[in-house]
Amino acid sequence: MNDHIEKLLDGVREQVIAWRRHMHAHPELSFEEHETAAFIVARLEEIGGIEISRPSGTSVVGRLRGNRPGPTIAIRADFDALPITEETGAPYASRNPGVMHACGHDGHTAMLLGTATVLAQLRDNFAGEIRLLFENGEETPPGGAKGMIEGGAMDGVDRVIGLHLWSPLEVGQLHINPRRMMAACDIFRIEVKGVGGHVGAPHRAVDPIAIGCQIVTNLQHLVARGIDPVEAAVVGVTEFHAGQSVGVIPATAVIGGGTNMFDPAVRDLIERRIGEIAVGICAAHGATCDYSYTRVYDTVINDPETAAIVATTARDLFGTERVEERDPIMPGEDFSAFGQVAPSCFILVGAGNRAKGITAAHHDARFDIDEDALDNGVRLSVNALLALLKHG
Repeated sequence: MNDHIEKLLDGVREQVIAWRRHMHAHPELSFEEHETAAFIVARLEEIGGIEISRPSGTSVVGRLRGNRPGPTIAIRADFDALPITEETGAPYASRNPGVMHACGHDGHTAMLLGTATVLAQLRDNFAGEIRLLFENGEETPPGGAKGMIEGGAMDGVDRVIGLHLWSPLEVGQLHINPRRMMAACDIFRIEVKGVGGHVGAPHRAVDPIAIGCQIVTNLQHLVARGIDPVEAAVVGVTEFHAGQSVGVIPATAVIGGGTNMFDPAVRDLIERRIGEIAVGICAAHGATCDYSYTRVYDTVINDPETAAIVATTARDLFGTERVEERDPIMPGEDFSAFGQVAPSCFILVGAGNRAKGITAAHHDARFDIDEDALDNGVRLSVNALLALLKHG
């Protein structure tokens, strides 16, 4: 059986790379992935024996059943891209101006298609169902997971896993944490409302730029002086928009950013304190503000039992030294929604390679992966899913 699986895995390796490169060259933004969804459906139809449904928008679900009843194990891959102009210079670089697969979602979907190809040829050897979840819109709140769940994608699922290619981790390495895996992430927006005027008569205006700068500076103190040092948290300002002329003090300034944390109490504190800081500083300078805070994705929490099964499988496949239990990471992930429906495990698959110069961060215009990571991902997915089916 193991030799047969190895031959099937070897047979799909080059196809997975080709699929990934095709999707990389034809990226689509969140919730607009019509051609990518059609590509996924066409590939599943070619594999054969997979019941295909469209639970929400551009998402796709495939159901692959074994030769007898058993548990249902789901595996998720996302497939949306980002509004970034690619600068890799790769022969498979984006052909859609201003849109790029800069987070590895093209690889995630290619790996899941490869996994489906292999498992479809093994359906006579396992009991139960493999649920293939192709998620749309992961990069853009509210994400695609909620809609898929509401559309029935997770109905009857006993466990769910997901893999994420991770460029800070060297190819060949894997990161599986038995509990906290990724942080919750939220977004905030502050509109400072001052009084516009002439730059030469600042005393007649209420300058929202100067006030906004005070807000940005004071937000840096929130984590450093307002949160227990043993609790991980991030408050980051990523947008500041104001003014259109060098001679005009504008009437408004807009500040936006994101937050990350693990503890629900810290989340509550951050939401409250950002608003208090903004309102207080505005009031001190004669301005007002509108403040909004949106909770986006919850913490990704791995189920210890599911994570243990996946980790054991990974160590058997790749060796103990290549499977790491690292600290959780601060970015957020929509996979958390699936994990709230069934016991879950999220795995980071090393995709960077310093020797090859593949070191760019996720969401960078130069982002790429070492494509050897794709084979590692398919290999782990196939074997972990079979192990989880046996466990029940």
